[in-house]
Amino acid sequence: MSGLFNSSFVGPLDWLLESGLVGLSVLLSLFFFLVVPVFAIMAFLRVRRLERRVQEIQTEREILRRLHALEQKVAALESGAGAPAADRAAVSPPSVAPEPSAVSPPSARPLPPPGPAPSERDLESLIGGRLLNRIGIAALLLAAAFFLKLAYDNRWIGPAGQVAILLVCGAALLVWSQWLLRRGYPYFSEGIAGLGGAVLYLALYFGWSYHNLFGPGTAFTGMIPITITLLAIAVGRDSQRIAVIALLGGFATPMLASTGRDQQVTLFSYLTVLDAGLVALGWLRRWRSLELLAFAATQIYFWGWYNEFYTEEKLFRTAAFATLFFLLFSAIPFLRAQRERQFTRGPFLLVLANAFLFLIALRQMLWTEHRWMLTLAVLALSALHLVISRMSPPGEAGQPSPVRILYAGLALTFATLAIPIRLEGRWITLAWAIEGVVLIWSGFRTRLWLLRAAGLVLFALVAFRLFVFPIPAATFLLNARLLTWLFCAGCFAAAAYMARQEREQQEKREPALYAAVAAAANLLLLWTLSQEIWDVFGRMHRPLGMETRQAQQMMLSLLWAVYGTVLVVVGFVRKLAGLRWQALALFGLTVIKVFLYDLSFLSRASRIFSFLVLGVVLLLASFLYARRQRRHKEVSDA
Repeated sequence: MSGLFNSSFVGPLDWLLESGLVGLSVLLSLFFFLVVPVFAIMAFLRVRRLERRVQEIQTEREILRRLHALEQKVAALESGAGAPAADRAAVSPPSVAPEPSAVSPPSARPLPPPGPAPSERDLESLIGGRLLNRIGIAALLLAAAFFLKLAYDNRWIGPAGQVAILLVCGAALLVWSQWLLRRGYPYFSEGIAGLGGAVLYLALYFGWSYHNLFGPGTAFTGMIPITITLLAIAVGRDSQRIAVIALLGGFATPMLASTGRDQQVTLFSYLTVLDAGLVALGWLRRWRSLELLAFAATQIYFWGWYNEFYTEEKLFRTAAFATLFFLLFSAIPFLRAQRERQFTRGPFLLVLANAFLFLIALRQMLWTEHRWMLTLAVLALSALHLVISRMSPPGEAGQPSPVRILYAGLALTFATLAIPIRLEGRWITLAWAIEGVVLIWSGFRTRLWLLRAAGLVLFALVAFRLFVFPIPAATFLLNARLLTWLFCAGCFAAAAYMARQEREQQEKREPALYAAVAAAANLLLLWTLSQEIWDVFGRMHRPLGMETRQAQQMMLSLLWAVYGTVLVVVGFVRKLAGLRWQALALFGLTVIKVFLYDLSFLSRASRIFSFLVLGVVLLLASFLYARRQRRHKEVSDA
């Protein structure tokens, strides 16, 4: 036996403990696999009987309340009918003698209304019944650990004796908790059961890690039935608190039995089975906290293992386990939404955290060597969330469902992120511009402001990329920069046109946003034309017989004046006040540039040309406005 435990026994009682430890292990195994499930089933049946009795009491109270209300209504009707009957008897006496009627029995005494139910929880019971219970359990656990350390240091009890005592004490606490439950102390018994489970975990941990009595595999195998036992007790007693204790113990098992070596398949398989059991238990019992705690613990183990042991050779196996974890924690919020038709804060946070942590895991494993696989995975995530959005319950009274909005938003986010993953440079900008137009169009078709808002956000990103990430252009007009800017300006203009056609379904501040989109379309077009003019004259040697910078400035002023004139004409023809205001703003900017810059730095001939063109353009615009006023006056006179 000493060879089995790799330790020499010291102390006067060690020879007894050594000879009986094998028998004790057998008895404890029988206890865990036979006795404790029986106790759990008995507790489950007892809790069910109590639940039925509570339902019967509540039904009786409701019947009494309704009877009391009915008796009050009958009494009110009888008192109201007495006076009219007496008046009729005084006016016209009866011509026929009334028949003798049976004596009516006395009315039953009205039942008193049921009193208010006493408060289940106040501050005193919370502190005295719960807080003190938790502190007391922690104090006893620390006292047991300190005593065992003292006994080991002073050689009172050997290593095997300490482990045996802890196992016996843990099992005894579980039995005592069942006895307390039958005596009517459910909350106190839950704390004792949790203490018993913690003592059992502590015994196995000390046995292998501190005393080296057995290996980590034996400790790991022994902790599994402890977790199963605690879960069985939680189900039998319908106790979420014991389930949380079992969850903590189950997730602490790999850490307590860790050897520091890479055992990915064993670890992740164990986590998968434990997560599936806890999630199923939380679904059946409506215990919402279990899936959040299980998700957090799973992520801690996954990223801890990843930082320590991950290599490229383990890519597909790791991606498979990460996908399995993602699907597992995606299923429970969706099923809850199907059953309850809404989301609380917990499932909402779980959906977001699960999706984005899985995306981070995929990015860490697949970037940059497997970009195509990462792109397909992100698109698959987008499609999955879109399908879930369509399968989620609709909102009430025609309102959009928050569940559908959440999943549709995630689908849109993943589709948007897939673009920069696969594409580069200007192709990202072009793809986002197309997606923005499609989203705005879809938002008007489905009457969802969320989709239109997402399209506007993408337009903002497109404008940011155009101005921050320049595109090289080696030739005049026929270059990638001009085509990209023109295409994006066209997308902006198309969105503004759609908004003009769908004014009735826009939100309060939405028209101002689309007016800004229309102005941005003109700004993009004017900016890219200005770039072309600047570059083409910058590549010439003394263009138009003047210095390069002077020629660039003069042609820029000319372009702005001509563009403003075009805006005014189109604005009058199409009756678009927004275009006319943009033209006036551009004219003002051109006047400032000509008078403050061109007048000071251009040559005499260039100044003459700039002022000439500017004067002609402004007079033409003024004539158009005068003509418009004359027509309005003629219409008003007629």
